[in-house]
Amino acid sequence: MLKTGDKKLINAWAFYDWANSVYSLVISTAVFPLYYTAVTKDKVVSFLWMDWEHPDSLYSYALSFSFLIVAFLSPILSGIADYTGSKKKFMKFFCWLGGLSVMSLYFFEGVDTVWIGIVFTILASVGFWASIVFYNAYLPEVAHPEQQDRASAKGFIYGYSGSVLLLVINLVMIQMPDLFGITAGMASRISFVMVGLWWVGFAQVTFRRLPDDLYDKKPEKDYIWKGFKELKLVAKQVANYPTLKRFLISFFLLSVGVQTIILLATIFGSTELGLETIDLIVTVLLIQLVAIAGAYLFSRMSDRKGNIFTLKTTIVIWMVVCFCAFLLHKDLPNVAIYFYSLGAILGLVLGAIQSLTRSTYSKLLPETENHATFFSFYDVIEKIAIVLGTAVYGLLYAITDSMQWSVLALALFFLASFIIISTLKKTKYVQ
Repeated sequence: MLKTGDKKLINAWAFYDWANSVYSLVISTAVFPLYYTAVTKDKVVSFLWMDWEHPDSLYSYALSFSFLIVAFLSPILSGIADYTGSKKKFMKFFCWLGGLSVMSLYFFEGVDTVWIGIVFTILASVGFWASIVFYNAYLPEVAHPEQQDRASAKGFIYGYSGSVLLLVINLVMIQMPDLFGITAGMASRISFVMVGLWWVGFAQVTFRRLPDDLYDKKPEKDYIWKGFKELKLVAKQVANYPTLKRFLISFFLLSVGVQTIILLATIFGSTELGLETIDLIVTVLLIQLVAIAGAYLFSRMSDRKGNIFTLKTTIVIWMVVCFCAFLLHKDLPNVAIYFYSLGAILGLVLGAIQSLTRSTYSKLLPETENHATFFSFYDVIEKIAIVLGTAVYGLLYAITDSMQWSVLALALFFLASFIIISTLKKTKYVQ
């Protein structure tokens, strides 16, 4: 078995990002939301014995529901993983759940099968985010504290590289379906199958190397609900570590902004700015490509300047992006170029802030063998932040009939996060 700190083990762990990031790019961000909108545009959709005149809202509710499920499941799953030493088994299960659910989206052909799209969107989201809980929990077990910034960044770099590669292939199919003798709709549906196969297939590289039970734990009784008990204990422990507590508050606030923007950026571009589908997909590609360089550059900056300084820098850039997006409107000349520019800036800090928050949290953890429970706590905080962010965004949009005010409100969450993170005291590994 490979030992903690071994480059082969770190590379294998990071490779799961290569496998699963195609879901977050192709399904969550680019192809599926646009396919869903095209299928349901100007139509009334029936789901759960209700008629939905605004199908986009149904899709948003489905995502929110999936995040609530994960927030509820995380403590149970982490408790099982920590008390039975079976992180890899559960990571595998949710990987397969996500992969097979994504492939099942192939059967979402039209308005009559919207229920397939909604149900498997929820299951795929649960599979993806639940597997990430266990994936993140492996970080302290595969890399030493001084290696974790670069290991975390390497994962995001792998993820952006792999997802861009598959998205380009899918984009060629969708834009030039005649070359393959299919329709654009069929090309999108085939891309869903490709995402599932890619995710499950490449994940086997990771599963082959990851240790299954590093601490040789034996199953205990009543371990299913111990996750919630452990979560309470973690909350009490966090209260005894002021730096960790403040970091988590800052992380919650920035997650409200980061995750909401990731989920709704294409909707903002389409609805608020009236951009074409190709403009939106090109922007998404640009974000991913720049994010590869951004994750690398900011991991180097954290080596030299420390995590706190680097995180503060990324938060400031996020605030600038929100303010600039607030100033955009569809009547602005060359609005697509401005949107591309914002996408490039966003890409620079997207991977950086996700990578740095993960590694910083890992470094701030007290000595423990229950990494899954601590990362479950981290994950629950992120999911609640997503629910709050999407709710605030949607509420302001409903009140003002403009997404610009919603985007500006997200800047306030970043500002609050910046203020709190500025109060963090330096530790041995977090400077």
